[in-house]
Formats: sequence, C-alpha cells, structure tokens
Amino acid sequence: MVPGSDRRTALRRVIAMLATALLCALAFSAHAHEIPNDVKVQAFVKPEGQRLQLLVRVPLLAMREVDFPRRGPGFLDLARADAALRNAAKLWIADNIELYEGDARLNYPKVAAARVSLPSDKSFGSYEEALAHTTGPRLANNVDLYWNQGLLDVQLDYPIQSEGSDFSIRPQLARLGLQVVVALRFLPPGGAARAFELHGDPGLVRLDPRWHQAALRFVESGFFHILDGTDHLLFILCLVIPFRRFGTLVLIVTSFTVAHSITLIASAFGFVPDALWFPPLVETMIAVSIVYMALENIVGSNLTRRWIITFAFGLVHGFGFSFALRETLQFAGSHLLTSLLAFNVGVELGQLLVLLVLVPALGIMFRRVFAERIGTIILSALVAHTGWHWMLERGERLSKFPWPTLDAALLASAMRWLMALLIFAAAVWLFYVSRRQRTHRPRN
Repeated sequence: MVPGSDRRTALRRVIAMLATALLCALAFSAHAHEIPNDVKVQAFVKPEGQRLQLLVRVPLLAMREVDFPRRGPGFLDLARADAALRNAAKLWIADNIELYEGDARLNYPKVAAARVSLPSDKSFGSYEEALAHTTGPRLANNVDLYWNQGLLDVQLDYPIQSEGSDFSIRPQLARLGLQVVVALRFLPPGGAARAFELHGDPGLVRLDPRWHQAALRFVESGFFHILDGTDHLLFILCLVIPFRRFGTLVLIVTSFTVAHSITLIASAFGFVPDALWFPPLVETMIAVSIVYMALENIVGSNLTRRWIITFAFGLVHGFGFSFALRETLQFAGSHLLTSLLAFNVGVELGQLLVLLVLVPALGIMFRRVFAERIGTIILSALVAHTGWHWMLERGERLSKFPWPTLDAALLASAMRWLMALLIFAAAVWLFYVSRRQRTHRPRN
C-alpha cells in the first residue's frame, strides 16, 4: 500500500508534467501563429479576352491560420499539400482582394493554380516567367523545404466583359504582416505595363484611371497634405499675421502658389538633382524660410517685399511638396500633368481653408487678448523658436551627407536652374515695375 505522502508526491509530479506540456504547446502555438514583421507580396494583373488573370506570390509564413502538412523536423509535405495550398489561396488571397470592372465588382475567382516555390526563386521578375513557373512542373515531393520558408504562387482567373474595360483593385492584405508591401504590375492590352507599390490597405486603386478620376484623387491628396504639413502651416501663419485682410493676402498667397507649382512640376518631370543630399537640403531651407518670415514679422514688413520673398520661398516649398508626392504619382496613370495641377488645386483649397480660420481667429485675438503689435511679436517669436529648432535638426542631418562632386553634370544642372531663376527674376521685376507705374500714374 502506497503511503499518503508518496501519493501526493506522485500527483504533484503528474500535474507538473501536464502543466509543462501545456505550456510547451501554448508556446509552440504562439510561435506558429506569430505575425511576421515585413511581408512583400508580388502580383501581376493582366486582362486578356474574356478573362482577367491575377498572379500572386505570398510568403507561406504570412498565412498563419492554415495547417500545412509537414514531415520530419518541419519540412513541408509537398505530396499532401495541394488541399492546404488551395485553402490558403482562397482564405488569404482571393477573399481579401477585390477586383472591379468599371464600377461592378468581379465575381469570385477560380483558383487555377497554387504551388510552392523555393525562397530563391526569381520567376516573378516578369509576367511571362511568373506564368510559366506557376503553371509549370511542381517541386519534387522529396524536396526538403521548411514550411515557413516557402513561397505560395497562385493564379486566379476572373471572368470579365472586355479586356478594354477600366479595372480597379482593392488589396486588403494588411493582416498578412505588420508591414505589408504589394508590388503590383498592371499589363493592359496593347499598352505599357504600369507598376504600383502599395503599402498596407491603400483602398481602391484605379489601374488605368480617367483624367477626372486621377484629378479628383490628387485634389484630395493636396488638400489633406497642406493640412497635415506642420511646417507649411507655420509658413502660412507667418504670411497671415501681419496682413489679415483677404484682399491683401491674395497677392501673397498667389505668389506662393505659382512658385511651388513651378518647382513641383519641374520635380515631377525630373529637372531636379536626384542625389541623397537634396531632400534634407530642401527640408532645411523650408525651416529657414519659416525663421526668416517670423523674424521679418517682428522687425516689420511691407506688402511689396513680402510677396517677392514669398515667391522665392515658394520655390523651395514646391520641392518639399514633390517629395511627399513621389509615391502618390503612381496613381496618376497617363495623366501626370493633370494630376500635378489637381494637386496644386487641392493645396490651394487647403490654404484657403486655413486662411478662413486664421484671419478671423487672429483678428479676435488681437482685439481681445493682445495689442496687435505685441501679439505679432509674441506669435512670430514662438514660430521662429520652432523653426529654429527644425533648422538645427535638419541642418545636422544635412551635414552628414558629403558635398556633391563638382563635375560637368552638376555644373550643367546648376546652369539650367540659374538661367530659369534669372528668367523668373526678370519676370517678377517687370511685373513689379509695371504695377508700380500703374499705382503712381496720375489720374485725369
């Protein structure tokens, strides 16, 4: 007969073993369902005849809710994997990608092929290679490939009315990982391929937008960009503080808009340096413009000098807008100039909204809180303080880049911009002289 103490000891050992097994199982489960950090998805969209073909490559590691058959130490059991691969293709890809023909969503696709590829496979470099690989011979069943290192290649077929229709896509693949990038290429019939790089959930993406669709998207982008840009908002605040009448501000804001439109369009067409030092230089100059405008408000400014200085700094801010617009330009389709003009319209609408808020707010504050001159100095000093810190931080980042090499290409680019600036300066001067002559012309 086993003593009571021995029975209690044996019971404790059993409970400890069960608890250990449970903890191991939970740890394994948590590890198996861990969300990957960076996931890159590659895809091709090609309409052809009465069918639209979508080729997609996704890492198997991102498909956490699919139980892939395994063998040995964790190798994928390729002989029994077909059902799991098709299930993953439906659950993670087909269910989370919406395709539209015009405004009508396409029917659920047919999974024409689903196969595993080695992580070293490069066939998704082109559509032809990707299609041949996806529909070609599969990996041999005896290949030793860990399940979380493989790639899933899928071919989805959608029935369509015409290959010449307008197509859109909504890739809702953000839950594949913490950071998801979709490298998508659209191959329209008889046209040049169009590449997209989509981050997270980009919403509805028109693969070949009409001009008004592209324009609407860029008006919205410009409108929200000016509202989200703290440095641009502080610059506008500096413009408004000493001139709080809409009639007076029209000339100043118009000069800023014209200037940033010029450099924004020039940047989009590649007439700017592509060196690494250029963006931090522009960001530093934007901070300098804020400090200068704030200090000028403190010492005093006049309308004539203000609109000329605003024009000059507007050229710098246009480069800043172009950096924010680089990723968005992929949605312009073949309407690049239209999209750029629409973006400027959006920026102008955003600036108008800011003016509608700032002008009356400053008027109330200067009437009830501060005297106008004291309020101008206090607000401008606060803005100058912020801009000064930005200038030092951005200048420090700029100093880490080596100075550009003085070669023929750099000199040619500098000469082009110098000639353009001289032409603009001459135009500004002529406008100023003609305006001054009209102002001082005696009335009969």
